[in-house]
Amino acid sequence: MEQQISRQNFNDWMVPVYAPADFVLVRGEGSRLWDQQGKEYVDFAGGIAVNALGHSHPEVKKALLEQAEKIWHLGNGYTNEPVLRLAKKLIDATFAEKIFFCNSGAEANEAALKLARLYGHQQQPGVKNEIIAFKNAFHGRTLFTVTAGGQPKYSADFAPLPPAITHLPFNDLAAVASHISSRTCAVIVEPIQGEGGVLPADAEFLQGLRELCTKHDALLIFDEVQTGVGRTGELYAYQHYGVVPDILTSAKALGGGFPIGAMLTVDRYAELFQPGTHGTTYGGNPLATAVAGKVFDLINTPEVLSGVKKRYQTFIDGLQRINDQYQVFAEVRGQGLLIGAVMNSAYAGQAKQLNQLAAEEGLIALIAGPDVLRFAPSLIIPSDDIEEGLNRLERAVARLCRR
Repeated sequence: MEQQISRQNFNDWMVPVYAPADFVLVRGEGSRLWDQQGKEYVDFAGGIAVNALGHSHPEVKKALLEQAEKIWHLGNGYTNEPVLRLAKKLIDATFAEKIFFCNSGAEANEAALKLARLYGHQQQPGVKNEIIAFKNAFHGRTLFTVTAGGQPKYSADFAPLPPAITHLPFNDLAAVASHISSRTCAVIVEPIQGEGGVLPADAEFLQGLRELCTKHDALLIFDEVQTGVGRTGELYAYQHYGVVPDILTSAKALGGGFPIGAMLTVDRYAELFQPGTHGTTYGGNPLATAVAGKVFDLINTPEVLSGVKKRYQTFIDGLQRINDQYQVFAEVRGQGLLIGAVMNSAYAGQAKQLNQLAAEEGLIALIAGPDVLRFAPSLIIPSDDIEEGLNRLERAVARLCRR
């Protein structure tokens, strides 16, 4: 007989790096979830922008099962058909000429940062090694990526940290222009700071970074782990801005729930990596890339991408309707289906409380810091689910205001 599981088991058995909700989710379909007690939730979180096609999408499930009947894993001493097909799809749809596959966004960013340091070493050994990153950024949890992320609360306890990483104010082009030099090997930036509060970059900022990187022979890295694969209404957010990076990282939505990450770059930089300089055991395995290939095919269509933009407006209109009555949000920002509702000063620091109340009302959402309620639902979430989720959010807001 299978062991009975409860939320208390998490406290008993798991390393406490998370503080999950008090309920245990057991089933999902589309943009709805159910817990052990049969309570139903509308999913506005999407597994933190991962479940881009919702839960248990039939075509994605079919792709997984079909590949599971063939071959699961080989190791990178051998190649496979699904990984090559997915690589070609990414190349055909983006600026990239070469792809490196891994298992997560952190690994993709780790590869990008290592490649940038390798490039700098090739140009000026021991000199060209500085990486410019931005305050309040988030790039992953490895020691390298958590250092590049501009949030000391995630990195300070793990010192000494990798050196030669400078953090400058986000959206401040003048600060970058005054600091960047021939010692800089790379600038890494999120087109929208996700964990940092759903804060979009200005077009002029990203365009200026491109010009400065070109001038100083530094690589421009776009971290599109959260913004990529349709999240903003374009396949990748760089396509909104007309700014082409040298390296782009992708994960989250790429696998639609199956762990996969990718680093995209061009031949000039890709050739610096040779057998033995970097790698991963699981990266590019047939199961992950077969699933991601199907997810990519389903998302990279005019219908889905234009639908993201339409759904954005539905969200914005609904949040404005709630705010007209309760005045709980100071600002609603973001792009596509990555949306942040910023708590106003009267409710500063209460995003988590609102999120907990929303869960009690049957809505799964996210936070991005203490002051921002974040939404990253399925890119194909039905309009009825958006409306119902917003109704549940409104009830949660009303409860917060009554407090």
